[in-house]
Amino acid sequence: MANVFVNINDLSNQELLSMIHQALLFKSGQFIPVINRQVVANLFFENSTRTATSFQMAEMKLGYQRIVIDPNKSSATKGESLEDTLKTLKAIGIDTIVIRHSLRDWYQPFYEMAGKEVPKLVNAGDGNGQHPSQSLLDLMTIVEHFENFVGLRVRIIGDIYHSRVARSNAEILNRLGVEVTFSGPKEWQDQSLEQFGSFVDIDKDLGKQDVIMLLRVQHERLTDEENQDFTIDKYHEDYGLTQDRYRKLKSNAIIMHPAPVNRDVEIDSDLVESDKSRIFQQMKNGVYARMAILNSLTIPSLISGVGK
Repeated sequence: MANVFVNINDLSNQELLSMIHQALLFKSGQFIPVINRQVVANLFFENSTRTATSFQMAEMKLGYQRIVIDPNKSSATKGESLEDTLKTLKAIGIDTIVIRHSLRDWYQPFYEMAGKEVPKLVNAGDGNGQHPSQSLLDLMTIVEHFENFVGLRVRIIGDIYHSRVARSNAEILNRLGVEVTFSGPKEWQDQSLEQFGSFVDIDKDLGKQDVIMLLRVQHERLTDEENQDFTIDKYHEDYGLTQDRYRKLKSNAIIMHPAPVNRDVEIDSDLVESDKSRIFQQMKNGVYARMAILNSLTIPSLISGVGK
């Protein structure tokens, strides 16, 4: 853990709960260390608004010296391998690098190199693999509302197969004692996730769920045929959070979405900022969760001590 944050499921329960606690302390303003003379670079091979800017904000709050690299203007366009890019950045003096990449498990070859031959590594999303920083901010948001995880029911709805958020969250929520279920088009189900929860009809026991976690339809990962067959109104009727479904939710249930939100597709536009919605709170929490992630790589002893 000292040199990488690439898969949230690599953390022990104690480490995870300590990071959540630290993120909450950051949010409350009670604990803000200043990291001096550490240089961080952000390398996003896929487009991003929330993840990219919240990492930048987290870095600013912690006092990092920041370098932003545009992959479209880097030597990657000339055929340089990711390994050589990382070794180059380490040689130049980069301490930590935050990467989003379309290649699933891009980080696998670099575990032993991290912090030595290549910078310390933070995974900001790998293909349809993992999205650990999103998972941490999601867990933080759930803790803020429910205080714990055991016995909660979470339904993840939408484009399950292409979602790194679904994959990251399903495994860690299951380990923390949450009853996880999935809903979505049959062709976008992922049978490998059945070890963490079952696939059910969206309306089954909807009123018993504590958290409704909606997912964006990832058109950029669909085939041309799938995109041609996709109908917004049909999808919203079958799998979206409509006003009718909203009225069936428990009084203390919350709605979550990793965003960007496609209004009137996965959720009725009027519900995006409804009383039960925590969508913009998730975005706010993303800054503090990512501060905790970066801090864990720079001052790892704080994570083992916080929350005890």
